[in-house]
Amino acid sequence: MKTSLYLKTVKLLVASFLLMIATNLHAEEWKYAMGEGETDPQGIYATAFKDFIEENSRHTIKIYPVGSLGEETDMMEQTKAGILQFLGQSTGYMGGTIPEMDLFTLPYVMPTDTKQLDYFFKNSKAINEMLPPIFNDHGLELLSIFPEGEMAVTTFEPFHSPADLAGKKMRVMPGSPILVETYKSFGASPVPMTWGDLIGALKTNMVDGQENPTVWIEAYDLDHLTKVLTYTGHGHFNASASANKAFFDALSERDKKLVRAAADHAHQVILEEAEKLDAYGIGRIVRTNPDYKIVTLTEKERAPFKKAATAVQASFASKSDSNKKLLDQMMADLKEAEAKTK
Repeated sequence: MKTSLYLKTVKLLVASFLLMIATNLHAEEWKYAMGEGETDPQGIYATAFKDFIEENSRHTIKIYPVGSLGEETDMMEQTKAGILQFLGQSTGYMGGTIPEMDLFTLPYVMPTDTKQLDYFFKNSKAINEMLPPIFNDHGLELLSIFPEGEMAVTTFEPFHSPADLAGKKMRVMPGSPILVETYKSFGASPVPMTWGDLIGALKTNMVDGQENPTVWIEAYDLDHLTKVLTYTGHGHFNASASANKAFFDALSERDKKLVRAAADHAHQVILEEAEKLDAYGIGRIVRTNPDYKIVTLTEKERAPFKKAATAVQASFASKSDSNKKLLDQMMADLKEAEAKTK
């Protein structure tokens, strides 16, 4: 009797030990690189994603913030090659790799109303149905696209019309033809430039201005490097989260559901935080830099910028059937968002 009980106990211990080994063998560390710091919007998303994964599995996430693994194009290539499992990146940087992503940098398309934006990013058919197979064609699995804040333009001199921007060298994110077209249509001379070169360029007057959400402008002291912040109402800064497709496809069904659930959780977190960060950014600028000039263009002043933007929108649509279908669907999605949030 004692021998039988002893053997059962030994078998149970061996089985538990083997189960533990098998479980630990399937526990992996996944690498997540992004184009921002850990306290920035992409960092908030990545941290929420990491926390969800680690709280609901044995997997761990190693986050690599901006600058850790090179420039944005380097991180994209490393993700497509499978060196990185996850990538957080501004949609503005992605146009050079995935031309359809220039959709999110088109001027005067996205609303400034946060309720409309939240509804759009959660329910858009363009995002949730049309973009995933496009990402797949580039070796990526789209997890999320989310807003980071309304774009503001910082310059050394005030401007109220495209004529005021004539000849002004405006830094734009590299990799997006639409951003170049946008600032040309606004009368300026666009200069594609990496984030790492921007601050030095402002200090040495290599450029006359740049655009970013207020959270970035305040966090990196861009208000102290320029004289005026202008809200033109022309767009939002948006970001994406994606995974290497081969990595994602090889996951178990359980882990695929885990990654999707983590993305949904992180998406909700950043939607709640993005509006606060935008408000905190402008609030801190007002408190810490009281002499800094903040301008909001009137509807009359915006009119010539909006008129110029229509040519940029048409240019995007003309580049491919895919672009046109996406833009048409996006406009329908935004119309629905406006109606649903009144």
